[in-house]
Amino acid sequence: MNSNTTARKHVRRTALIAGLVAAVALPLGLTASAQATTGGTATGAAVQRTVSGTASDNVTRVADFYGAYIDAKSDPDHGGRLATELRKYYVQAGGLRELTAWENRNHADGVLRAQNVPGKWTVKDAGAAGHTKVNVTLTWGGGQTTKLVVGLDRNHKIIRIDGN
Repeated sequence: MNSNTTARKHVRRTALIAGLVAAVALPLGLTASAQATTGGTATGAAVQRTVSGTASDNVTRVADFYGAYIDAKSDPDHGGRLATELRKYYVQAGGLRELTAWENRNHADGVLRAQNVPGKWTVKDAGAAGHTKVNVTLTWGGGQTTKLVVGLDRNHKIIRIDGN
């Protein structure tokens, strides 16, 4: 494993831990903000990326969920339990029932709409009134994409995932 891969895994784990801390703190009425910064080089100059968001924003909530969920599903040792807990926290009970029904029909993960894990994801506001829908694009190894529409309730819980 090269140092870039090790650094990326460390950043993902740090962000996942920060997200889980926020998941515990927010229901208790505590406020939290998270920021992840990664370093790298491009033509000799340091490049920094910053990720930030707010818990009351649907795009941030969906991005947090998909980032943590994909990381959990990528961990063969501990990912299954964490992925289940993330689903319980971010997805409303009715949405969980729909996911289970979809998975039983399609024999694949209902959140990812696939049997494997994407390498990249993008989350954007769908421009819906009240910002209750968010677009998610999952990008797979060969550059293929899966486009999803995630519906949320007024409490920022996922109620529906539509797509492939």
